[in-house]
Amino acid sequence: MRVAVVVVTYNSAAVLPGLLRSLDEGLSGLDWGLYVADNNSADDCVAIARELVPGCHIEQTGRNAGYAAAFNAALRVADPYDAVLILNPDVRLKPGSVAELAARLEKPGVGIAVPRILGEDGHVAYSLRREPTVGRALGEAVLGQRAGRFPALGETVLDREAYFTDGTADWATGAVMLMSRACLEACGPWEERFFLYSEETEFALRARDRGFVTELVADAEVVHIGGESRVSPALWSLLTVNRVRLYRMRHSAPASAFYWSAVFLREASRAALGHQRSRRAVTALVRPATLPFPPLN
Repeated sequence: MRVAVVVVTYNSAAVLPGLLRSLDEGLSGLDWGLYVADNNSADDCVAIARELVPGCHIEQTGRNAGYAAAFNAALRVADPYDAVLILNPDVRLKPGSVAELAARLEKPGVGIAVPRILGEDGHVAYSLRREPTVGRALGEAVLGQRAGRFPALGETVLDREAYFTDGTADWATGAVMLMSRACLEACGPWEERFFLYSEETEFALRARDRGFVTELVADAEVVHIGGESRVSPALWSLLTVNRVRLYRMRHSAPASAFYWSAVFLREASRAALGHQRSRRAVTALVRPATLPFPPLN
């Protein structure tokens, strides 16, 4: 299987070397090529990529174009491939992990394969998600993260055993995703209007609409040294607003109004407790133009 490996970078020099050094063992047994889509970084991440992976392709977007736009730019110049692996710069592949994912794409109906993700401390990261609904947004507003224990009330899958058993999910966090060529061709490019966050959600749900499921491969394991705990108030605001925008793309105006209200309730209740991220998110939900990112279309 020929795999196009796409890494989107933006001032990623501090974390990129660890990922690049893990590629050979992580992709063992596969024919692969690396495509670094760089969003006008001011650091040395491009030079690092060229040094550690000679012959890799560097695609310069010329601006901070966002995650989806950079991914699409790399894909447009990729050599013929059977599957595409997108990786965050702060991921480290375990040996043989991608071959496990690739084998799963041979299963009929599977368009996206994802691994079990571990944090730096070795604990399982809860990376599987359920489709956004008004009920789940309200459940999270009332119960917080604990809502994920109940499928009808939470988006995050909190059943630890689910991460040690192969199975499907509505979507999964986009730090590591292997997508088949058939899935990408049927679904088209990633949605660039999100800039950052929700683009992987939208793509996975769009893929499911077209008959391609997302499946966890329990024997494939990677480490992600970033995560939600390091998301700044500005990024949390963008994440929150994009959740609402994604819901609005897929549902009616009345349903979207209920969803916005549930998300607002969640952030407002936490803002009242002094959470700075939620204070910024409340402002962004009311006035999206205050986000320090490109205008939302």
